[in-house]
Amino acid sequence: MTAQKTNPVVYFEIPVNDMQRAITFYRAVFGFTFEQEELDGYDMAFFPLNEDQPGITGALAKGDVYQPSHQGAILYFYTEDIDKALVNASLLGAQMLYPKMINTDHGFIVAEIEDSEGNRIALRQPYL
Repeated sequence: MTAQKTNPVVYFEIPVNDMQRAITFYRAVFGFTFEQEELDGYDMAFFPLNEDQPGITGALAKGDVYQPSHQGAILYFYTEDIDKALVNASLLGAQMLYPKMINTDHGFIVAEIEDSEGNRIALRQPYL
């Protein structure tokens, strides 16, 4: 199979400084459960994966090569209730980086926040 016939992104890692704080954040905001393990000397907490559904998975990753940042790629996390996710994030101290915006032309709502570790992430909800 050639790269043109597959989705180009298959996995991601989000840098964290405090693994338990990050797990608590992503669980509260999105309802995710995690499986933790050490991999190649790094502390990893893997996001859920449903191989029967579209999309990718990744992990929270802690170690000397992982530095949380606002710079670089921005990951968009699907949510069915962006308002609830934003409230839960703010209760955990998340800063709003890009306010909720409705894009009626393309059918989605987005917002960007800072996660518990200082990473810039985005939330995306379908807009019907």
